[in-house]
Amino acid sequence: MDSIGRYGDSPFLYPIYGLGGLPEAFSRLCAIHGGTYMLNTNVDEILYENDKVVGIRSGDQTAKAPMVICDPSYALGKTKELTKVIRAICLLNHPIPHTNNAQSIQIILPAKQMNKKTDTYISMVSYSHLICAQGFYVAIVSATVETETPEQEIQPALDLLGDILDMFVQVSTTHEAADASLSESGLWITSSYDATSHFESASEEIL
Repeated sequence: MDSIGRYGDSPFLYPIYGLGGLPEAFSRLCAIHGGTYMLNTNVDEILYENDKVVGIRSGDQTAKAPMVICDPSYALGKTKELTKVIRAICLLNHPIPHTNNAQSIQIILPAKQMNKKTDTYISMVSYSHLICAQGFYVAIVSATVETETPEQEIQPALDLLGDILDMFVQVSTTHEAADASLSESGLWITSSYDATSHFESASEEIL
């Protein structure tokens, strides 16, 4: 109830200045509980003793830990490919048409409507969240790739956005841990972000 109306009509609380606000909040919470944030630090190696994780190495320094939680890019030799995801970041100078001039919105196009096996997602935020200049909007279209022509797959979603000033398209491969038993060693590999724009998959994995 506290979040309703705080930033427009949406019941969702968006981090001002974008998702970069989340690690900032986490670092403050981490510090309260005695954690240490290591900035500009590369992870060169995940360290093991007797097949158990004991920390990480960065250059000639080590950080000891009984558990390592990382995304697949830190442990590619221990992951397997899942699917491909296409994301189109679209810069607009207007809200998405027929959305009552919403300053933020999520639209889910059902798989059946799109003649696909998976849903297509549109997430739009704007200058009201301080993530772009005044009068601009950023819409992200994402979908799981099912054909050899991924850009054609998202064209119906792009058509909903109206005129697009500029667009940046990327197709990426998602990964997950190759073996669930890896967690027994203290290494927890999260799955890559899928096409969902409301973090449902990520939330379920955290839980």
